[in-house]
Amino acid sequence: MDWTGLVAIVMIFGTGMLGVIAFSPIGRAISLAIQKKSGVVGVSPELQDAVDELAERFEALQRQVGELAERQDFAERLLAKAREKGALPAPKEP
Repeated sequence: MDWTGLVAIVMIFGTGMLGVIAFSPIGRAISLAIQKKSGVVGVSPELQDAVDELAERFEALQRQVGELAERQDFAERLLAKAREKGALPAPKEP
């Protein structure tokens, strides 16, 4: 049996599989576990504060968009009622 050929095949496929695993979610999880164990992983307080501020601003924008959608629905209902009663003329075709 030719051992050099067998070693070459194992090295080629082994390296390929190692690359696939390294860039997969499993590889990232292993990397994160190693980093946590060594104390490398951590978010700076400034970065965490910035993320928290952005999250608060995002939530405020979501509330504003929700309120605007409610106001638009209300205005559309009022216009539809007025149009049904004949208080408003029908929209003109462009």
